[in-house]
Amino acid sequence: MNNLTRRTAFHLAAVAGALGGAGAAGAAKGREEVTTFVFVTGANGVAADAELTLRGHRSLGVSLPGHDPGEQFDISYQAPQDLAALAARKSPMAGVTLDDYVAATVEAVRRAARHGRVVLVGGSLGGSTVTRTADAVPDLIDLLVYDAAYCCTALRSPAEYLETPESEASLAGSVLGAIVGDPRELGAIRVNWRTNDRDFLAAAKAAFMAGGTDGELLAMLNTLLPDESLQVSSADARGRPDAWGRVPRVYIRHARDRVIPLALQDRMIREADAATPGNRFKVFTVDTSHAPTPEDYRQITDILDRLAK
Repeated sequence: MNNLTRRTAFHLAAVAGALGGAGAAGAAKGREEVTTFVFVTGANGVAADAELTLRGHRSLGVSLPGHDPGEQFDISYQAPQDLAALAARKSPMAGVTLDDYVAATVEAVRRAARHGRVVLVGGSLGGSTVTRTADAVPDLIDLLVYDAAYCCTALRSPAEYLETPESEASLAGSVLGAIVGDPRELGAIRVNWRTNDRDFLAAAKAAFMAGGTDGELLAMLNTLLPDESLQVSSADARGRPDAWGRVPRVYIRHARDRVIPLALQDRMIREADAATPGNRFKVFTVDTSHAPTPEDYRQITDILDRLAK
């Protein structure tokens, strides 16, 4: 693979995707005793968990720069698709960086921290953002949750972890055929998730949701945004031991993940624990693929619900 192809493969792998110094303890006086879950999606996604709200918690999905569906969706993406137009349209993700993601997440955490405990949850590529956010405002985050997400410590970026032996079993690269346009001209990776190409759909199901039905796979793919940043996966996503490293953290392993294989998840857990031996991951395991079915995701909601109590 050349560098561009490897970066493209990573973005496919990443699918499914507050003011420092005040201190969570210092701000706790007078705050409501309600936990706010702040979700950062992986690549191409929009994060939310309505069930947590029904269970008495607040739930907020961060509006990441470039992830506005109103900006990404276009008539060329609808059926019948105009693939030539889709391949040529400038992307709202052009030039968007990890720093931009972090700035948006810090703002969301600041707002949430005014009202009670904050649990910051990152899925897949979203792990980079939650690590860097915790590095910026560690005193405003009560708990970090990595849901089958990248947690960079020994290596600087998710793209570097993609090159490790633990990532060799990943099936992410099997869906490269859905790339539309030249990423260098678009300023983004653009994936036609709405294609009806059966080879692509079979590859996507094997990689992302092997345990789901065809209908569940299509429902998931139709929620995804076509574009993702070219720059986020290769950005330095490490946290400092004296900032990120002192925020309590949880890792939810996906045992049947074929995008971020379990061996790679375990490597990142080990390396993070070695970096901050006094603050190790609390680890849970869910028997699911990278993109859980709705039934499987209920297990993750149960874990998050218990963490808030």
